[in-house]
Amino acid sequence: MAERQRIAVQIIGEMAVVRFADKKIIDSSNIEDMGDEMLSIVTGDHIKHVLLNFDGVEFMSSAALNKLINMDREVKKVGGVLRLCNLRAEILEVFTLTRLNRVFDIRKTESEALKAFGVTV
Repeated sequence: MAERQRIAVQIIGEMAVVRFADKKIIDSSNIEDMGDEMLSIVTGDHIKHVLLNFDGVEFMSSAALNKLINMDREVKKVGGVLRLCNLRAEILEVFTLTRLNRVFDIRKTESEALKAFGVTV
């Protein structure tokens, strides 16, 4: 598994749980790194199913949203599922306003998302 600075990855069976290192995902170079690190889970580690846990993330820029869309595309390309959980109300509102809540499978808690993957918690 590659060295990662912007995210922490926990492998559970055939899926990965991703947690973010930054509370505010706004710096463009960090967002680029984050995007590359997320994609490497699918392209390098060959993990199909990914849960992005936003616990602790207070803000994210529109550039970060673009990386999430790219990640969703890559996961679907390999026949996997991408889910998001623990979004703060303010971030969830952005997903709702941009209608990205219709694109992403968003769950309230990590345990709820893991159950949707069929992982017992």
